[in-house]
Amino acid sequence: MDRLLELLKKYSFEEREVVLSSGQRSTFFIDCKQTVLLAEGHLAAGRALLRAIDTLSRPVQAVAGVELGGCSLASAVSTLSAVDGRPLDAMYVRKELKDHGSGRWIEGGSHLAGERTVAVLEDVITTGGSTLRAVGRLNELGFNVIGVIALVDRCQGGKEIIAKEGLEFVSIYSRRDFLGKAQENA
Repeated sequence: MDRLLELLKKYSFEEREVVLSSGQRSTFFIDCKQTVLLAEGHLAAGRALLRAIDTLSRPVQAVAGVELGGCSLASAVSTLSAVDGRPLDAMYVRKELKDHGSGRWIEGGSHLAGERTVAVLEDVITTGGSTLRAVGRLNELGFNVIGVIALVDRCQGGKEIIAKEGLEFVSIYSRRDFLGKAQENA
């Protein structure tokens, strides 16, 4: 088992009843933030996502993290990409517009001119609803989102919905990695 998966299983995975942001009920919960906010987890997640970005059909010029779980992922990828000599700027996409401060939907994108090619980063994908709202915000502002990369796909329809929108989808892990083959579609 790779180290990132070990960390996710130890710090982020729980078998318990929970209501997800989609409103669906589940018998397990994966809170990737608990792993990604560890120094080792931040580095491991950034490396895994940067490798996944390289599998997309076209190169990207920036990454966008969906608030809140995707923000630390975007920062990790951006930092590691700069160390690798191929810097990808990071942006954060808000779920709700703040009524104070900058009043922006997107933080970090104002200096990126033109139609930049972007990958959206998520910690966990369930139905894909919040991800597609973030993609819509980015597209409205002139960014060209080509794909979505998630640490974990819960295998509850999000991948298919994202693909229907013409976006590439890559996940590092799926529910099978946490629950086993028998629970893959449960």
